[in-house]
Amino acid sequence: MSSNTAPIDTKKDEGRKSIFGRGKGNLRQFGILFSLIAIILLFQFLTDGLTLSSGNLINLVSQYSYILILAIGMVMVIIAGHIDLSVGSVAAFSGIVVAISMSDWNFPWPLAILFGLFVGALIGAWQGFWVAYIGVPAFIVTLAGMLIFRGGNQLIGNADTVPVPDGFTLIGAGYLPEVGPITGFNNLTLVLGFLIAVAIAVREWRARKVQKTMHSEMSPLWGSVLKVGLLDAVVIYATFLFAGGRVGTSFPVSGIILGVLVLFYSFVTRNTIVGRHVYAVGGNKLAAELSGVNSRRVNFLVMMNMSILASLAGMIFVARAGASGPQDGLSWELDAIAAVFIGGAAVSGGIGTVIGSIVGGLVMAVLNNGLQLLGVGSDLVQIIKGMVLLAAVGVDVWNKSQGRPSIIGLLTRNRRVSDPPQPPPAVLPDAGTPSSARPADNPTN
Repeated sequence: MSSNTAPIDTKKDEGRKSIFGRGKGNLRQFGILFSLIAIILLFQFLTDGLTLSSGNLINLVSQYSYILILAIGMVMVIIAGHIDLSVGSVAAFSGIVVAISMSDWNFPWPLAILFGLFVGALIGAWQGFWVAYIGVPAFIVTLAGMLIFRGGNQLIGNADTVPVPDGFTLIGAGYLPEVGPITGFNNLTLVLGFLIAVAIAVREWRARKVQKTMHSEMSPLWGSVLKVGLLDAVVIYATFLFAGGRVGTSFPVSGIILGVLVLFYSFVTRNTIVGRHVYAVGGNKLAAELSGVNSRRVNFLVMMNMSILASLAGMIFVARAGASGPQDGLSWELDAIAAVFIGGAAVSGGIGTVIGSIVGGLVMAVLNNGLQLLGVGSDLVQIIKGMVLLAAVGVDVWNKSQGRPSIIGLLTRNRRVSDPPQPPPAVLPDAGTPSSARPADNPTN
């Protein structure tokens, strides 16, 4: 590390640690979340309370869950150093195939869902093969896929809509059912919110326990209590909003699917060998290969995984709409990519988190929803969304060019417990190996 690093203000740093407790710069880890809260509060004021109404929140989750599912897969693709432009077309293609399988081939809807995931896996294997084993850049492969599967959607569906049965619509337009005594709220939604609140407290307790065992830096107990209290207050407030919607609605089933995927992929990226390898390949491919990582397999898997999630997103959208059509999936890839970069991923790869991408996607979703509530035209909505994306990435690049701390770097470094592990250290060759063939010590933030 350079010797001319600016001195740290220990008093201010102590203040940060009092609440967030994981070293310098960690206050900024919550910058994206604070931005989301600020946008929500702004639109809550401008729309006279419509933004945080029960009906609008339920609609927000139902309407944008498929984009957030795409963001989960896209962040892994971008961490690995690639980009996927085909996800909208793959979603549309899978949607029309699943709709036809139920309407023409008489597939029961549970089997049709499995069939759709299988179609997504085949598409992902096809694109992953070209990227990982032939060496064609993912940008070119997925650009070709965007054209191929968009045309396939229109060819198979004859550029017409294909309706789906009522049972299938559960995954896109269904809600948690009402069970138990009449309370004026949806009881299952209340139970779900309670479990999430408990999980937040347990997670913080376990994190402190691990930090104590490893003799890591810890925040004061009151800081953890304050953090858990604030998060649980938000969860409980949101729970009553979702549970108190109009009769027949509650927390959407698509939101449940999204939540399960977030938990699963957060665990995979942070706590499994596969997740570590994805970060390693994206951060420094040469170092990863010298450490024994099979970069081809990693690239194949992330591309295949992306197409499977795209197929799932397409089916959820079709289920919500009640039919598959030729215009499904248009520009979805742009929304997913924007969510990932706003959520803190680096263009060069190696940096990004699932949770950050979800928060970035929620920023775009709330922004889009709030502008629609204000009656802003679709043309201005697109302009504003584009400016937000440009600003989010541009400010970070400008900071680094001026020698200032990278916001994205600050969002992703110095995490000892919950963040993705760093790429494994490379086993360097003998001293006779040219220095150009040796990996850098640390990826650039």
